[in-house]
Amino acid sequence: MSRPTYSIPGSTAPPASAPASAAPEADASAVANARTVNEVLAQSQVEAVMDELDHDLVGLKPVKQRIRDIAALLVIDKLRLNLGLSSQTPSLHMCFTGNPGTGKTTVALRMAEILHRLGYVRKGHLVAVTRDDLVGQYIGHTAPKTKEVLKKAMGGVLFIDEAYYLYRPENERDYGQEAIEILLQVMENQREDLVVILAGYKERMDTFFKSNPGMSSRIAHHLDFPDYTPPELLQIAEKMLQQQNYRFGPGAREAFDEYLALRISQPHFANARSVRNALDRARLRQASRLFAERDRVLTETDLTTLTPEDIRASRVFAGGR
Repeated sequence: MSRPTYSIPGSTAPPASAPASAAPEADASAVANARTVNEVLAQSQVEAVMDELDHDLVGLKPVKQRIRDIAALLVIDKLRLNLGLSSQTPSLHMCFTGNPGTGKTTVALRMAEILHRLGYVRKGHLVAVTRDDLVGQYIGHTAPKTKEVLKKAMGGVLFIDEAYYLYRPENERDYGQEAIEILLQVMENQREDLVVILAGYKERMDTFFKSNPGMSSRIAHHLDFPDYTPPELLQIAEKMLQQQNYRFGPGAREAFDEYLALRISQPHFANARSVRNALDRARLRQASRLFAERDRVLTETDLTTLTPEDIRASRVFAGGR
């Protein structure tokens, strides 16, 4: 079963197979006749997706700039194609590296939208999978599993999280290599109908590519997702609360800032994902606090406000996680 995908504030977390946004379809004939960048942008409305990326996601400046660079390349390629200067579809397979909770799945979803609006993929949906969705446990099981996933992803983007787990040289009976070989064939022979994005920790992905040069040679774009800074994490927390009609009460924002300073230095910190988990626990503590006052008439402020005690009751302040 696919691991649940996660997006950082401002966008809805896509399911394992997420459709492209319901944007107006580009007029294919108009795009084909376009002679300026503005004409392509007006017909595809791709700039709206990039604006959403800027507005919805905190930080990630180098990633956002790289996405704009890729979009610019695709727009210019469209203009070249319209003049008969290019007939080969550019390689669009990508690798997203970074720690958990840095927005890789969310950016992949936006990338699928951009590719769809510019006509590089037919549907623009995102299929997010892990090793378990591709690799079987016995002989003859891997090929059907991998091909079924590829069938679902055709016309869109296949996002493989923790892709390095496909390769396990220490296990002679592992079938991950079979999945890799099938992926390689499809990435080369059907790249006009499918874009593959591999994701995971940078060091492990580097090792994976060294062990699988065929895969490395098919990846055209490498994007590294930086960790969020403490101020960015606090901004993410406020966005998350706003989406759920909560807010920090007096002193709670400062308490959460202290919480972040402590939590970042502890093991298994996962950026925006850890922020979300911390806020979920703070909401749980708020609910327990209000539940105990059974005869009290609770106001909207009561029900929407997190207090410093809701934050400071975390085990993190006592040296736990």
